[in-house]
Amino acid sequence: MALASDNSNGNALRNKASTTTEKGLGRVHDILQVARRLLASEGYAGLSMRRVAQEAGMSLSNLQHYYGSKEQLLEALLLTTMDEFQAKMDRIAVAMAGRPQVERFLSTVDMFLDEITDPTMHAIFFEIWALASRHPFASSLMGKMIGRERKAVYGLVHGLNPAIDEAQCMERAVLIVAQIQGLMLFRLDRHARPEQYAAVRASLHKVLLSLATVP
Repeated sequence: MALASDNSNGNALRNKASTTTEKGLGRVHDILQVARRLLASEGYAGLSMRRVAQEAGMSLSNLQHYYGSKEQLLEALLLTTMDEFQAKMDRIAVAMAGRPQVERFLSTVDMFLDEITDPTMHAIFFEIWALASRHPFASSLMGKMIGRERKAVYGLVHGLNPAIDEAQCMERAVLIVAQIQGLMLFRLDRHARPEQYAAVRASLHKVLLSLATVP
C-alpha cells in the first residue's frame, strides 16, 4: 500500500504542538516510512527511537522534536494508517458516485482485502495485536483503530436493507470487520496464488453481502 499521504502526514504532524511546515511534513513522512518498515520487519522490539533516527537520517533529538517517545511514534503510525484507509474509501466513494450502494460496499471490501494481504501491513497488524494483549497503550490504540473501522463499515452497510435497523447494522458492521481481520490468519498471497485469492474474494463477497443485507 502507499505510504503516508500528504494529508495523513499533516494529520500526524498536527497531533503534536509544532508548526506545520513543508519541511516538517517531509520529515514526518520519512520518519513514518522508517517506523513502518522496522515495525513490520523487526517488531516492536526493533522499533527503537535511536534506530529510527539513524535510518531517517536525523539526530535522536530531532526525532524527539516530532515524537517524544516510542509510544507516540507508534500512535502516529497507526493513526496515519487509518487516515490512509479512510482516504482510499473516500476515493472509492467519489469514483463510484451514482453507482449502487452495494457496489461501493463490495469495492471497499476488495480494498480492505488487498490491504490486509499486503506483507508489510499484515506484519504490522499482527505486531499490534500481540502488543495489545500486553500493553495498555497498544490496547487503547487497537481499540481506536477497530472503532474507526466499525464506524466506516456501518456507513457502508446502513441502508442496504431498510428492514435492518441501526442497532442491527452496527452489530453486523462488527461481524464484518471481524471476518475481514480474521482472514489475516491465512496469509493469503494474491501474487503467488492468484486463483486461491480470487476464490476467497468471491466467497467473502457472498458472506459479507449476506451479513449486510439478509434480515
